Amino acid sequence: QVQFVESGGGLVQPGGSLRLSCSASGSIFSRYNIDWYRQTPENQREWVAGITIMTMPNYADNVKGRFTISRDNDKNTVYLQMNSLKPEDTAVYYCKGTHRTTTQSYWGQGTQVTVSS
Repeated sequence: QVQFVESGGGLVQPGGSLRLSCSASGSIFSRYNIDWYRQTPENQREWVAGITIMTMPNYADNVKGRFTISRDNDKNTVYLQMNSLKPEDTAVYYCKGTHRTTTQSYWGQGTQVTVSS
């Protein structure tokens, strides 16, 4: 069974940057499509970005142009580079891996991102 672990969250000022990592263990990482979600303080969970096993990225409209998702299969890691952060980006960020054939999904435990001056 695969396990996903997020890291890289923290407190940053508006306009700043953070890079989140989603690392996997226990299975063949390259067989998983990876998505980032976030849960806001208002308890809304929203999809942020995703990257397929063929490294095709997709973004929610409200992060397009500011966030970049990438993957390094040799390191079993997906990255979410977040630039020009806004207070409304404050949330707990989760990664989810979905197996390309079984479609079984696994979630990480989340990492807190707080954008505040």
